[in-house]
Amino acid sequence: MAHPLQSPDYQYNPNNLPWRKLLWVKQNYPDNYVDSTFLDELQKNVNVQNYDYWDMVYKSGVITQHISSVVIFIAVFIYLQMGTLVANQLIWAGSLMTGVGYVFWDSVMIPKTTPNLHFDRNTIFFFATLLGLSPILKTLTSQTSDDTIWALTCCCFLTNILFHAYGSQSHARVKQVWGVGIPGSLSTNAAIFASVLLASRFDTNLAVFGLLSFAVEWFALFPIFQSYLQDMSSKAQVALTAIMLLVTVLLYVRISKAVAFLYVLGFCFITFICPRWLIFIQKYKNEIHGPWDEARPRLQRSRKNMYRKRVN
Repeated sequence: MAHPLQSPDYQYNPNNLPWRKLLWVKQNYPDNYVDSTFLDELQKNVNVQNYDYWDMVYKSGVITQHISSVVIFIAVFIYLQMGTLVANQLIWAGSLMTGVGYVFWDSVMIPKTTPNLHFDRNTIFFFATLLGLSPILKTLTSQTSDDTIWALTCCCFLTNILFHAYGSQSHARVKQVWGVGIPGSLSTNAAIFASVLLASRFDTNLAVFGLLSFAVEWFALFPIFQSYLQDMSSKAQVALTAIMLLVTVLLYVRISKAVAFLYVLGFCFITFICPRWLIFIQKYKNEIHGPWDEARPRLQRSRKNMYRKRVN
């Protein structure tokens, strides 16, 4: 009896030799012939990963933290534009947070025996240069309408959120070694460019400098602190997520209670609904593997890497 997967043109002949899955051997079988063992090697959902709900809720905190940071920065800009927040206060607050973070970084995260004077000199030189460029940045978009600035700012912040490196510092090192994915500098540059666009709407040099200095501290330095904190303690990670949510709500209650309410709904959706959604749709995944898959060559390690391993 012919197998249901066999070619309709094939006629069984008891004198034929048993079929072998070899391309370089000429056999008395049609090209599309398959025997009864064709589906014996069928595998389903080999690479499907089983997710734990609360683990996914915990890991979603990295996403909500970064979204909160973007939303907080927009709130700071609104407060500066409304005159509720003075530029001097923002500069001192940003400097204080950066100083406390640097002391914590230098003493707890990366302990050192000698102070990093090279970092201090570079920091002072950078902010001095930024202060000198503030008059130029203030007039950078003077001939551009506000609608264009708001649209470009939204696009830049969306780029920052989409291409941000959400992995921990250990995962970031693996990504850098293999060179896979989009570099994290794209996200940072998009946020800084959006900050320059917003800062160009101010009338004073001090306000421009205050917002841009806070942008550098918030989008360039703070994500590094977050990634290392993610590796250090899970409790600290959860506490930071809750603190940033609370700060965001408190800032937007004075601006718009509707926006604050919508943000809380979005936070709950990303934190609690999306993990459950991801786990639910896993049962509809149907990935099959079998003898029809392309062969994957196993490349030998180069002599250079083998020599390094022996030396180590």
